[in-house]
Amino acid sequence: MTASPLSGPDYLLRGFKIIRQPGIRLFVAIPLFINIIIFGTFTTLTLDAMNGWINQVIEWLPSWLDFLRWILWPLAVILVLAIVMYIFSTVANIISAPFNGLLAEKVEEMLTGEEVAGRETIAMAIASFPKSIGRECQKLLYYLGFAILTLIASFVISPLAPLLWFALNAWMMAIEYCDYPMDNHKLSFKEARKRVGSQRGTSFSFGALVMLGTMVPILNLFIMPAAVCGGTLMWVERFKK
Repeated sequence: MTASPLSGPDYLLRGFKIIRQPGIRLFVAIPLFINIIIFGTFTTLTLDAMNGWINQVIEWLPSWLDFLRWILWPLAVILVLAIVMYIFSTVANIISAPFNGLLAEKVEEMLTGEEVAGRETIAMAIASFPKSIGRECQKLLYYLGFAILTLIASFVISPLAPLLWFALNAWMMAIEYCDYPMDNHKLSFKEARKRVGSQRGTSFSFGALVMLGTMVPILNLFIMPAAVCGGTLMWVERFKK
């Protein structure tokens, strides 16, 4: 079943509706609490340094583009926010991975009316933390490979560097949040990437809106559980079969 490339954002918006469901709120609370602590701490630590980082990015760009500073400034802001917020999200996802998997499980059961094989409790989710860390490390290694290529491309086409990094991070957001229900069904990370890639437009537009959401104060506190719910919706409706 092929989805419109523009249907990706709709899954995130529906995810925000799901996190308000009575039977889901408990499983939203733990990753939400983790997200609030991490984003709150990192935001406090980085706000003062943000202006300096952006100026460094501007100085890193070729001198012959100085006359375009008024255009390059917002692009530099996008670059810094994309990288910083992706780092924040990665840390949050590593810590809350077991609970995100549990949330994905409960959402899938709510959507399908069927129990997920090997269903977990909160205690079991905590016990599975080492396994979850291993899965997150696979994602990180996958990201680093493309990050190196993006870095090289950034030197070649400097003005487009912010957009390249945003696109990479948006793609990783799609993989990150669509992977939780697939991991619950014991799919390998390679197979998960294949299924997400089977509908690139839908997946990328979903990840792009998630990435934008991480850049918005207050909204970024709620983006992780909503994205887990949205990724589970995509699994049930698009990737499962």
